[in-house]
Amino acid sequence: MRIVITGGAGFIGSHFIRHVLQHHRDDTVVNLDKLTYAGNLENLADVADDPRYSFVKGDICDAQVVDRVVAGADAIVNFAAETHVDRSISGPQDFIRTDVLGTHTLLEAVRAHGVERFLQVSTDEVYGDIASGASVETDPLRPSSPYSASKAGADMLVLAYRRTYDTPVIVTRSSNNYGPNQYPEKIIPLFVTNALDGQPLPVYGDGRQVRDWIHVADNCAGLDQVLRQGTLGEIYNIGGGNEVVNIDLTKAILRRLGLPADLVRYVHDRPGHDRRYALDCAKLRALGWTPRTAFDDGLASTVAWYATNRAWWEKIKSGEWRRYYEQQYKGLG
Repeated sequence: MRIVITGGAGFIGSHFIRHVLQHHRDDTVVNLDKLTYAGNLENLADVADDPRYSFVKGDICDAQVVDRVVAGADAIVNFAAETHVDRSISGPQDFIRTDVLGTHTLLEAVRAHGVERFLQVSTDEVYGDIASGASVETDPLRPSSPYSASKAGADMLVLAYRRTYDTPVIVTRSSNNYGPNQYPEKIIPLFVTNALDGQPLPVYGDGRQVRDWIHVADNCAGLDQVLRQGTLGEIYNIGGGNEVVNIDLTKAILRRLGLPADLVRYVHDRPGHDRRYALDCAKLRALGWTPRTAFDDGLASTVAWYATNRAWWEKIKSGEWRRYYEQQYKGLG
């Protein structure tokens, strides 16, 4: 296949590109990325010279660029999105533009060029929080933040295109990803890198929020399975089955680094903070997928990666990142 991967310079997108090139020797990949603050071509330095890979800098909201890149493609996998909940609270406009309008631009290109498969990469956050049990693909959407609302809106648009135009779409909803090369605004890379520098770890509210964690490699394997074997028009959950309380995760990171718990700082909870997410992934497991990375092993290797790749994240944690962090966590420096 010739696959266009949007947002491929980001965390999950870059791992997915590497997965495709490693496991499908006859595929070619075009990476379309605007290179906003979290897009980093260093994430793909090891495949930059692969003749099956090419990069195009561009915005998925730019129809001319999208048309040029999509022409001749067999499939599109849409990772391009604004993704950080905190940033969506302070500036929702970018999320609506990229996550909803950008998805619309891609869907129109799918129709115009006869692309055979369009995979919309979404999130478990569209379901909202649940007190017990696990979300299934037929559950109603109850997004709590501008981020999750923008992703839910994109999901609904994608599925509407299926019903109205018979567009060949599939939607996936993944739980929290972790692993190497994740931009240090999300909890695991933020807390690991802060701890390595002896800086406080800002825990929202009482820290009792629950998240289901999946290693990025397992998520990419699930996405690839859905892309190639999933039924058009369907939704597939991709979760790791690792429910962890945020404060327990925080303390586990500190233990891995041999650092004291007094680095924890409780800060005001963010508005609309969901309490718990969990996914039922029976539908994807029926295709033969199962996560392979035990959470303790994945966390250990992830912490070790940040400890040995300081050059990658130290340059990130300055400039725009530093301004954002100081505004978000006033008084923590």
